[in-house]
Amino acid sequence: MSWNRDRGGAVPTLAAALLGFALITLDASVVNVALPSIGSALGGGMSGLQWVVDAYTLAFAALMLSTGAFADRAGASRAYGVGVAVFTLASAGCGLAPTLAVLVAARAVQGVAAAVVLPASLALVRQAYGDPARRARAVAAWAAGGSVAVALGPVAGGALTTAWDWRGIFFVNLPLGAVALALLVRAPRSRRRPAPLDLPGQVTAVLALTALTFAVIEGGAAGIAALAVAAAAAAAFVRIETRRPHPLVPLGLFRDRAVSVAVAAGAACSVAFYGVVFVFSLFFQQEQGRSALYAGLMFLPMTGLIPVTNVVAGKLAGRHGPRLLMLLGQGLAAAGLLVLLVVDTATPPALVAALLVPPALGCALTVPPLTAVMMDAVPAERAGLAAGVLNAARQVAGGLGIAVFGALVSGGFVTGLRASLAVGAVLFGLTFLATLRLGTRR
Repeated sequence: MSWNRDRGGAVPTLAAALLGFALITLDASVVNVALPSIGSALGGGMSGLQWVVDAYTLAFAALMLSTGAFADRAGASRAYGVGVAVFTLASAGCGLAPTLAVLVAARAVQGVAAAVVLPASLALVRQAYGDPARRARAVAAWAAGGSVAVALGPVAGGALTTAWDWRGIFFVNLPLGAVALALLVRAPRSRRRPAPLDLPGQVTAVLALTALTFAVIEGGAAGIAALAVAAAAAAAFVRIETRRPHPLVPLGLFRDRAVSVAVAAGAACSVAFYGVVFVFSLFFQQEQGRSALYAGLMFLPMTGLIPVTNVVAGKLAGRHGPRLLMLLGQGLAAAGLLVLLVVDTATPPALVAALLVPPALGCALTVPPLTAVMMDAVPAERAGLAAGVLNAARQVAGGLGIAVFGALVSGGFVTGLRASLAVGAVLFGLTFLATLRLGTRR
């Protein structure tokens, strides 16, 4: 059956889901190249710029653990509509923000909405396509939308900031969000299903992650106090999760080495990718004096290859096993980060753009097979939960990576840049060794 013979609004449903997923993925990366302009307009220094990114990333990551259950309880179409509407309104709030504090608050609301949109959009695709073959093609198209958004994010952010204003990166979401909602009108209404919510676990998870990020970004006495809060909240989270009948994160999952390695490798990829994009966005503009558009174009070689590499990695993992691809990807990423240590303010931008490609390719080779390892390690009925844990861990790691890299470069850019790259390389070295210990077959 072809997609051209649409039954029950399947194609509009897919289009709505794809557009929403692309929107929330775009906003995770589009803001990076606009950060110097935001800093010039609203002030706040390095820590303020870190919060502009991390307010979105942390809210997105922490709430993703429970928004899948919310989508089931509310119905996927209803949850998706609410998520896109709130995301669009929050985007307007970002674009109109008169101060940095307002912008950070609006970004956090965007992250909350994005956490609702992601699982609801995939559930809509699942409901719209009953035939497994058509569903597989639809899910591939949905995933491709996110990959393309990642590739276009820095370029779109640079173009809008240069040609218009940094506020344009948020205002562009308004018509796109309206189109997604209009397409949703043709989607079938989703049934509500009972699903348990772990509110105590969710609250303590948010508190622990926010306090930890605050400690890394702000430092000083306030940072020490925040670190103590993070430790207490994390201890409470573990205690709650071990006693709940339906925990937010079943800690028993991590007794399986494959699960632990997959989550750790995914986290390393996110730390490296998001951290590198953050610091090199500042590098091109603040250290080399380039425009936002120029900086965005410098990321196109590394981000443009990610969708193709993801597809190739999936095929090669099916042929040679995921462990080999994970080792190859992590090794390439670590080596690429170490080569980037030669970069300084006099390095030609085109050369820097070329040197950014190997770490990105390494991550793109690693993520599909580590996802397969994660899915193979859990029973089929827990696949959705495992996917949520993996993606939440990756988003959290990305936010913490930005916090750590930003803190390092604030003390001296080139020295901090090299320290950040070394941190990323060490993480990949550790996950490479952990992957090496996995059996070749499970």
